[in-house]
Amino acid sequence: MTRITRRALAAAPAALVAGKALAAPKPASPASPWPDATEMAARIRKGEMTALEAVEQAVARAEKLQGQLNFIVNSDFDRALAKARAGGISGPFAGVPFLIKDLDDYKGLPTRNGSQSGRYARSATTQPAYIDAFDNAGLITIGKSATPEYGFLPTTEPVATGLTRNPWDPTRSSGGSSGGSAVAVAAGVVPVAHANDGGGSIRIPASNCGLFGLKPSRGRMIGTRMETDIRDIGAEHVVSRSIRDSAALFALTEDSGQGAQLPPVGFVTGPGKRRLRIGVLVENGMGHQPQPEVAAANASAAKLLAGLGHRVEYTHLPFDGGQFIQDFLLYWANGAMNLAGALAKVIGKAPDATVLEPFSLGMVELARKAGPQALAEALHRLNEDSLAYDTWFPSHQFDVVLSPVLSSPAPKLGEVGPLVDFDTLSARLIEYVGYTPIHNIAGAPAMSVPLSWTDAGLPVGSMFSARRGNERTLFELAYQLEAAQPWAHRIPPIHA
Repeated sequence: MTRITRRALAAAPAALVAGKALAAPKPASPASPWPDATEMAARIRKGEMTALEAVEQAVARAEKLQGQLNFIVNSDFDRALAKARAGGISGPFAGVPFLIKDLDDYKGLPTRNGSQSGRYARSATTQPAYIDAFDNAGLITIGKSATPEYGFLPTTEPVATGLTRNPWDPTRSSGGSSGGSAVAVAAGVVPVAHANDGGGSIRIPASNCGLFGLKPSRGRMIGTRMETDIRDIGAEHVVSRSIRDSAALFALTEDSGQGAQLPPVGFVTGPGKRRLRIGVLVENGMGHQPQPEVAAANASAAKLLAGLGHRVEYTHLPFDGGQFIQDFLLYWANGAMNLAGALAKVIGKAPDATVLEPFSLGMVELARKAGPQALAEALHRLNEDSLAYDTWFPSHQFDVVLSPVLSSPAPKLGEVGPLVDFDTLSARLIEYVGYTPIHNIAGAPAMSVPLSWTDAGLPVGSMFSARRGNERTLFELAYQLEAAQPWAHRIPPIHA
């Protein structure tokens, strides 16, 4: 979770505080059937529509699709409509409807973390400074979006709230842990939605749902000044249909005040002119090839980059990927064990299946059996892997590395869900999610760009990563890819 500090509150960009509109780049063509957040905000400013109309439309679309897709776990429609009706909303995105993922507190709504353990959660009375920044930007939150239990799984199928379905194929996973947000944006309910990423949780649902999703660097965003090492693997941002929405909200929520860990990027408004040297990674962390449709998408993205004048060169992970995945799983399991300990203090007993899901309990047992010495050794190796990742770029003169986001397109619901036998599920996850966690350990930025679709119509994202602090390079490349191979006009079969 993002820490709330007075310094973080003071770090909001001047444009946000002043409520000024950001100068927006022209959208890629062909156009989306729905306005993105930038266009919607412009229409509201010009009087072509009102904030109330924008929120009413979003609420109507949510009510229409919720039964089919199950992406909202706590609606806030009445309060959102009242806020829009009252007027007086300021900020660059004034009046644009929005969703907050149900892993972060939002004042007036309970945070249930996709878990049975949160069934009696009370409404939050405070919220992180990062979430404040969305309110200050003028976004109107219409509810909380679905997430797997405590964000542990790369699919949104929690026992507590049920299956969140992919609008491209409702029998498929939406991804996780920001699955509810991704579904709402992909289906046209809201133009952009909050997401966060502790091992791929922005990039995975973006890939599965045909969206753009960028995970920022460690210490980049408001409220993260105390996040300095591999123990801080989470990152906050959004999922969107357009690059400009992501870039604008990035500029509005990055820490740009005195004492920020990284020099601010600002609002990136278009492609860069520099031709990049791009490493192309094919094998996942286990050293295995992805499924053929993913391999074809990766090769197609490499061909596109070469056609745009970039220099591409095939490469391999600079460390033992199989050991890395095992170490990351143990680190992840240790987080589950700490959570279970905290819950035990609240409920007066060790959590059981009425409190936590089988996969969560399996991770608790994995960490308990491994013991603190095994965790210490894993953390030591993960630190070494982080350094190897960082030196990978200068040693090969790479600006960016291209890889798949996942080893396969969106799996069928249930294949990587929380009720699968723990050993079976762990083996499947190690194979499926073998590309994304390194960027969380390294604190590096990475983005999923929707460049490919399978013959069956499923999106397949291409992932681009860079060294810590190099979000500008990624945004500039994303604009170039958006113009060269647009995606905003694509509509899933289930849509608003």
